[in-house]
Amino acid sequence: MCHGEIVVKKVLAALVVSVALTGTAFAQAKIQVGCTATSDCASAMVAIDEGIFKKHGLDVEMTPIGINSNIPAAILSNSIQIGGPTSTVFLQAVDGGLDLVAIAGATVMSPVNQDSIAAFVRNGITIKEPKDFAGKKVGAPGLNAFLHVLFVKWLVEKGVDPKSVNFVEVTFPTMADIIKSGGVDAVLTAEPFVTRMTNAGLGSVGARYAVELARTDPIIFYAASREWADKNAAAIKKFRDAIAESAVIVNNDREKASTSIAKFTKQPIELVKATPPNRSEPALKPEQLGWWIEVMSSQKMLQSKLDTSKLVLK
Repeated sequence: MCHGEIVVKKVLAALVVSVALTGTAFAQAKIQVGCTATSDCASAMVAIDEGIFKKHGLDVEMTPIGINSNIPAAILSNSIQIGGPTSTVFLQAVDGGLDLVAIAGATVMSPVNQDSIAAFVRNGITIKEPKDFAGKKVGAPGLNAFLHVLFVKWLVEKGVDPKSVNFVEVTFPTMADIIKSGGVDAVLTAEPFVTRMTNAGLGSVGARYAVELARTDPIIFYAASREWADKNAAAIKKFRDAIAESAVIVNNDREKASTSIAKFTKQPIELVKATPPNRSEPALKPEQLGWWIEVMSSQKMLQSKLDTSKLVLK
């Protein structure tokens, strides 16, 4: 074999390796983000629709998850690489031994969105005060998820034993049908589902419990497995930068935010526009999880003492 042929073969071999490595790099940048059908992951929705992820060199798709408490398992199975668990679902998953880490903030409670959270009661059921929930069957979009834990906290503060309430899991998209059929007496829900069920004449709001608690803690944040996060540091930085950029749009451009939310949640655009989206807050600090840990510990939901400094990726 002549020298020229050897050189050509080496060049071809190098090109094959180069293509293989490039293909691997693109594969690593492909990210599936899983969230439930609420506005809490609006920053990711907008980042996709406005081309912000692509601008930062990421190929991102969103996957709808029916129940928030299923998100940690989806992350660990690699069905999704990043998920939007509620603070409570995340903390309980970590407490249970799953090696997850928060990588960016999504939404926080605020005076703007607290009245969008409600316990919606079906027709034929009368709720005049907290103790009236005793003996009722209440659907939650994930047991031990955000809305459920918050409601239990509210019941405790009102002197009602949470064990007197029969909680079951009900996904956001099926709440209207289950309320209409009488499958549950009430559901713990949020906008735009509250307005949609009210307009359909299915019942009324029994309690705006988040307003009374008046907290400003994280609702949902973006999380990944620690192993994936360690292997994809560059992608996470790009993800964080994109989320920070899209959060500005979510908080200031109602039209674009509503369009993206309606597209992902499959809710009517007019209904989404009538509902203020949850405040997007991309920054997340370890100490922000302290209140949730305190609340969950008081509800005996945590078995270990979690170190907040290890829960959020630096």
